[in-house]
Amino acid sequence: MYLAHDLAPGPSGYPLLGNLPTFWRETRIAIHTRDALRHGDVIRYKFGPLTAHLVLHPDDVKHVLQENAVNYTKGRGTKRLRFLLGEGLLTSEGELWRRQRKLAQPAFHPKRVAALVGSMVAATREMCASWGKLAERAESFDVASEMMRLTLDIVARTLFGADIKEEAARVYEALTVSLETVNRRLMLPIQIPVTLPLPSNRRFLAAKKTLDDLVFSIIGARRSARAGANGDGGGDLLAMLMDSRDEETGEAMSDQQLRDEVMTLILAGHETTANALSFTWMLLSRSPHVWQKLRAEVEGALGNRTLVAEDLPKLKYTRMVIEEAMRLYPPAWMFGRLAIGEDFVRGFRIPPGSMVIMSPFFTHRHAGFWSNPEGFDPERFAPEASTHRHKYAYLPFGGGPRVCIGNGFAISEAQAILATVAQQYSVEVLARDVELEQMITLRPKGGMRARVHPIG
Repeated sequence: MYLAHDLAPGPSGYPLLGNLPTFWRETRIAIHTRDALRHGDVIRYKFGPLTAHLVLHPDDVKHVLQENAVNYTKGRGTKRLRFLLGEGLLTSEGELWRRQRKLAQPAFHPKRVAALVGSMVAATREMCASWGKLAERAESFDVASEMMRLTLDIVARTLFGADIKEEAARVYEALTVSLETVNRRLMLPIQIPVTLPLPSNRRFLAAKKTLDDLVFSIIGARRSARAGANGDGGGDLLAMLMDSRDEETGEAMSDQQLRDEVMTLILAGHETTANALSFTWMLLSRSPHVWQKLRAEVEGALGNRTLVAEDLPKLKYTRMVIEEAMRLYPPAWMFGRLAIGEDFVRGFRIPPGSMVIMSPFFTHRHAGFWSNPEGFDPERFAPEASTHRHKYAYLPFGGGPRVCIGNGFAISEAQAILATVAQQYSVEVLARDVELEQMITLRPKGGMRARVHPIG
């Protein structure tokens, strides 16, 4: 039994380095799975001079994200994203974050998102058309890379109103290098300046320049178009962000602020949805009865016609499949907060300056809230099954005041893609065991080989 002033239990570590060597040797999922069985819902780790607590119970997640959110700021991992994302919605704090959130919110109104569904479907149909020869030859391909390319295409169309197919490979490579750099730096107890002329730093800075050049060129082109005779403002998210004004000052976003928000949306709107869809195809491939039910819903709602935004509310089971896939494989599988002052979680003391880490991956598998937690069962998300579920037992988009602003966009996009593909193809994922790459987001390591089979 623990007293209120006690520190949380956790694995013993090494002198000075604490638990760092274990995390260098093993995957985080393997470590936390073992430690949760040994130590319970609050686990204390030492990473050199830093202390971190992994909290798994939905009550405690709610306490940190909502009830005592004022005591927590974004964690060190998120802050280390600033050298890539700048002061966007994901990384900014305090008054700047509140101002930017208020400016960006109208761009994600359901009616605004609905107006973008046509672009999502058009990009998906183009991808499906390119699969024809692959299907004829029964040729395998990396469906994870296809989802990455598709969501990058969609984010370019909906965010910029632009076609970046020619730059897609270069942008995808730059995003991958950037994410790998950030992930590697997260596990360093001492930060090495990115300006030091190391090979890894040079690769990162070159990748960042590629992304910056693209974003600033699009912002500049849009500024010029809006200043021209036609005053072309566009109907995409970038135009909406440009049109946003601070209610008190009337100020619009600067080019740098726009760059930071656009870069954040590229990362959040591209990487996460692609990974969620990749794991969805894997789960459907392993569950023929779920696939058949999804196909029946799509056929009944759409037949052979092109999906429109008004169809999405009818595709209830399709949404349930996506929600269950994100329960098992949440793209944002782990995130943290930094304690400003002392706090207590489940009776354990959280000292000021220590980290609190939350993991949807583990909370979504908490046996106290999910029956058969490792099983793939979309029926969990039927309305009648979801009514009494703890709000913080399922948090693929986070929770509290900083819940992801783009959650409606992401769900609509995933629904539109899944239903549009299901009209034409079934996707057969070939590997029975897919290794998880545990970066900032959860990815299938080494991609995901698949074949597609035409419907009918």
